[in-house]
Amino acid sequence: MAKIRGAIVVDVERCKGCSLCVVACPSSVIALAKEVNGKGYNYAYMVNPDACTGCVNCAIVCPDTVISVYKVKADAVA
Repeated sequence: MAKIRGAIVVDVERCKGCSLCVVACPSSVIALAKEVNGKGYNYAYMVNPDACTGCVNCAIVCPDTVISVYKVKADAVA
């Protein structure tokens, strides 16, 4: 049976680095980058992409709706 994996895409230039998504992620997938975007904010990114389950918590809590969540089928490791 195929396993479902998640992935997020963050609109880096619109992210203001509030870190609500970091706190909301149950799998510790998201962190704030050390680099800054064009507005001077540390933006969110996937620090641990293999752990993402696609739960959508990050997108729900994002006040600026800059996170898109995708779910993909991944082959189960035998």
